[in-house]
Amino acid sequence: MTNQLPPKTCSIDRMITKEEDIQRVLEGEKTATRRNGRYADPGEVWEVGGRKFEVYNVFQQSLGEMTDEDARSEGFPNMESYKNHILSIHPGMPWGPKMKVWVHEFREV
Repeated sequence: MTNQLPPKTCSIDRMITKEEDIQRVLEGEKTATRRNGRYADPGEVWEVGGRKFEVYNVFQQSLGEMTDEDARSEGFPNMESYKNHILSIHPGMPWGPKMKVWVHEFREV
């Protein structure tokens, strides 16, 4: 039995757009991305740098639930560096531990 997901809020092609994140994906350092909206359905495939990747899991998580392992899946060594990066690209955004984000986990196919 699968959980029913709400409709996507954006296109999968817009899920990872920053050059530094694209490089992390291509180097195998980034295997997940967290967004405010839902950008993909499980099973959806998209292209990054001429290579195909499949989203295999999509779920919600609060920022306060994130671990160092989650930060590593985002391509960062630990939560502190991930949090600092996110706050640097979203000036003025508070880091709310209860704030929910959509996690998109993916792998190369």
